[in-house]
Amino acid sequence: MNLKNALFFVYALITLVLFATFRTNGIVWASFFLSSLIVTGLVIFHIYFEKAYSPFLSAYIVFNFLFFIVAPVIQLNSLEGIKPLMVNSFPYKEDLVIHTNVLISIFNSLFFIFYMFFKKRAKNRKPPTVKASSQKILPVTIIWLTGLSLIILVLSYQFVQDEIGRPSWQKSVFSVSEILIWKKVLFMTPFAGLILCFQYFSTKRKNAINVVTIAAVLLLCLAIVFWFKNPFTEKRNALGPIYICILFLAYPKLLNSNIKSLSFLFFTLVVLFPLSAILTHTDASFQELISDPSLLLEYNKGGGIATAFNTLNYDAFANIMATIEYVQHHGFAMGFQLLSALLFFVPRGVWASKPISTGEQVGQYLIDDYGFTYNNLSNPMVSEGYINFGVFGVILLAGILAYFLVFFIGWLKSEDYLKRIMAFYLAIHLIFLLRGDFTNGYTYYVGTFIGVLIIPRAVEFFIKQLLLNQKKWKRLKT
Repeated sequence: MNLKNALFFVYALITLVLFATFRTNGIVWASFFLSSLIVTGLVIFHIYFEKAYSPFLSAYIVFNFLFFIVAPVIQLNSLEGIKPLMVNSFPYKEDLVIHTNVLISIFNSLFFIFYMFFKKRAKNRKPPTVKASSQKILPVTIIWLTGLSLIILVLSYQFVQDEIGRPSWQKSVFSVSEILIWKKVLFMTPFAGLILCFQYFSTKRKNAINVVTIAAVLLLCLAIVFWFKNPFTEKRNALGPIYICILFLAYPKLLNSNIKSLSFLFFTLVVLFPLSAILTHTDASFQELISDPSLLLEYNKGGGIATAFNTLNYDAFANIMATIEYVQHHGFAMGFQLLSALLFFVPRGVWASKPISTGEQVGQYLIDDYGFTYNNLSNPMVSEGYINFGVFGVILLAGILAYFLVFFIGWLKSEDYLKRIMAFYLAIHLIFLLRGDFTNGYTYYVGTFIGVLIIPRAVEFFIKQLLLNQKKWKRLKT
């Protein structure tokens, strides 16, 4: 059995078990089954028919399967009591579950239609290339970026020490803007230097002295990246894309096809993470597990599958339900909620009425109306579209997302490693972006985009201007 068939077999088996054991109302069951059929169609297309390399669709499929099928089905199977509550303390309501699945099905169906349409139009589009002048000064650019990274390392020492020493629940002494600039922009500079080192080693003509120098710089950049980006200073949703990108740079053959990227994400997020949570949270002893492995499936032992999925890590579906009810009470935002993301760079001190993120907005609604205690919630792209413009917003965001993902497929083929890695980074970051909320997902990617692409381009431009001025000075001197 080849990898394609093996993956589809595991996917189909998990789906079959889920729906065979799903105890719920017939209409609710059917709404999830319809959503599952659409995702299954995407899986079949992506594995067996899609020719272009698209890790974006791999991430899109895994997100939908995990957060919109596996997690909510297991959560609904775990509901107890006369008035059962979802993981976000929102009451279970059959009509909202069905409504949510309808919106998800609309989003996924139209996303695929838009995706195929834009792919067809972009079929003959040439991928970005690297200018000869940029390639010629590449070693100098790398050295300058490394120097800039060392300066950032020195200047950020107090900030990093605060991040390492501060408990995760304690608020930082630094403002949100400062944290964003340090962590999402400046701390990505050595990552850009690392990427350019790999680009240099991919060139055919290399100077022996430069090879040794760039190899040393690569190790230095890697060390700085680890200093800035480690479990003590960053959350795992920010670490994952960076280190998977480094893996992709070092061993591209591991993730350079649709089946490889889909298998990696599927087995990591759908299989390994839940299994690890089951093993680390079980109340059963090791001897009990050996004698009776079925204890891993028991909720009352604290380590069952239900326990692994009944957390706020898998609250996406429940938050769409809450968003639909929020709209029923407060009306559509008519685009106002999107401004918190698109104009994230405007300080609240300048714009006092700047909207909070949709996750916070819905979280506050849950606090006020249902006694929830936490307002920093996720909010998937489906509900971001719905809270702004209703069903039209769902259609609009599906189209916009499909357009940009197809656009970045072209970047994956680029000779420019910065563009190639920013495209691959987006594919891994896409799971966080789709889960939401949109403000955080969008802002984090834009910050990374500036740190990895814009700053190196600025450094390169500065070097070219210096060389140009040097030539002019020599001409004047002669």
